[in-house]
Amino acid sequence: MRLLLDANLSAKRIGATLVARGHDVRALAAESALEGLEDELVLELATSDARVLVTRNSRDFAPIARRWAEAGREHAGLILIWSLGHRQFSEIVAGVERWAAEVPSEEAWRGLVVSL
Repeated sequence: MRLLLDANLSAKRIGATLVARGHDVRALAAESALEGLEDELVLELATSDARVLVTRNSRDFAPIARRWAEAGREHAGLILIWSLGHRQFSEIVAGVERWAAEVPSEEAWRGLVVSL
């Protein structure tokens, strides 16, 4: 699965593990040029790059996803992490992998918002 990890997720502990498990991962934390990118632009980047966005910033991204849906805008998918801490690396990886198995096609992810 093609993923974009938001800046609040570890490129090494989460991103590298997902890459080792066969996922194509881009991590904002590993790209200094993208530091401080506004949330709306993060979702636009994920969409233009055909990547499911994974974020712990659920409080901000849930309303953005709702606005996009109401406006008929489609994103490449969104995994909102509500209940896991940023240091719960293995649990985050397991949750992403669970959703990747449940929704294996890029097409099925379009506009989809799920939670961990």
